[in-house]
Amino acid sequence: MYDVALLIERQLIDLDADQIIALHEGLDDTVRYHLLLPVESSNAILTSSMSALGAGQIVPITEPDAIEAIHSQLVQAGQSELEASAALIRDRGQQVTAALTEDDPIDALLELVKKTGSSEVIILTEPHVVREFLQLDWTSRAQRKLDVPSVHLLEHVPFDAQR
Repeated sequence: MYDVALLIERQLIDLDADQIIALHEGLDDTVRYHLLLPVESSNAILTSSMSALGAGQIVPITEPDAIEAIHSQLVQAGQSELEASAALIRDRGQQVTAALTEDDPIDALLELVKKTGSSEVIILTEPHVVREFLQLDWTSRAQRKLDVPSVHLLEHVPFDAQR
């Protein structure tokens, strides 16, 4: 079994699934993909995000029920995106596991690699030019800590356009 950990920033599309699987064509081993999707859950983040929606007015959310409802909606949306992404890979005849994380994405990725014995890591994100330049992006952070090969792919972008 050849295990591959995938850290994704948002729901995969057909193009993403095709490209991921194309990376492993010709392997003699069966490939099993392990998807990991982070979900923001911090009360401070939720509160500041909702305050930003108030047209510049800072109106902190103090109702625990409101914060919990928003958190629940975020988790449900994340779970839906994760299930749809896993289905795309499964529909292509591949084995896949999928998990949400509310932890730091890189810490969760390292734990996933250790737990599954993954031989490589694929990180799919949209472009983050400033973070990448400063090497604060997920890929740079992960590569400093990983003992397995890793690759960064841009979500929803064909291989040819990623050069």
